[in-house]
Amino acid sequence: MGVTAKRRWGLPRVLRIAMLLCGVARPALCADAPPPPIRDNSFLVEEAYNQEDGVVQHISSFTRFRDDRSWAYTFTQEWPVRTLKHQLSFTLPVQNAGGAGSGATGVGDLALNYRYQAVGGGEERIAFAPRLSLLLPTGDEEQGRGAGAPGLQVNLPLSFEISARLVAHSNVGMTHVPSARNAQGDEADVTGVHLGQSLIWLARPTFNAMLEAAWSREQDVTGPGETERGSAFFLSPGFRGAWNFASGLQIVPGLAFPVGVGASRGETAVLLYLSFEHPFGRSSPAED
Repeated sequence: MGVTAKRRWGLPRVLRIAMLLCGVARPALCADAPPPPIRDNSFLVEEAYNQEDGVVQHISSFTRFRDDRSWAYTFTQEWPVRTLKHQLSFTLPVQNAGGAGSGATGVGDLALNYRYQAVGGGEERIAFAPRLSLLLPTGDEEQGRGAGAPGLQVNLPLSFEISARLVAHSNVGMTHVPSARNAQGDEADVTGVHLGQSLIWLARPTFNAMLEAAWSREQDVTGPGETERGSAFFLSPGFRGAWNFASGLQIVPGLAFPVGVGASRGETAVLLYLSFEHPFGRSSPAED
């Protein structure tokens, strides 16, 4: 999240970014049809919409915490598997634990994801798409960037269209890593749970205001067979806009300001988001 202790995000800077994204919200370049709404571009809470057949999405997210100047970048790529029902994706994180120590920056644990569109995904008001992820220990646990062992994660995202302009997304999930390791090489099984809730206001099809809440409770390895629990809770107001092109390309930039609540009180961050979604292969919007 691109803020340092010496460089603050004052109100004029935020207003300039908001005005830029409001400009993005103008009519799409494909003037013959109304612009498609922004749909699967939340920041902290997963939405229950798989990719349509013939459409791929590339998602970048950069988060920086102000207190310790640590940051995390993730790149996710989502691919449909022949139909809307099945989607494969991967998420590759790059992390910095803060400070200028040797090895502070590096790759985290890679996630390989499968998501099944069990309900909705089209014009329906309710959508449900459970996800199962395999976590690979590509990060260095000695530098605090990985769990040191393979793990599994399940997430149950539910999306509900409250009205034509208001959409809610809910998440319930769990992560389990057997024989996770800490920096000293101690091993223990760890389990974490997470909850998420968001409200998205469609001020325009191509400009949305967002409020997301994300809570998690994790275990850290503290000794051989020993763990310690900790929790985090963040509220994150933000907004996103979209450029839509006649070719089917949609570019979505976004900005949010996560704020710690409860056990995370005092922690603040800045989150930058950027998505590219476009047709591939033979499919195109004109053929649908």
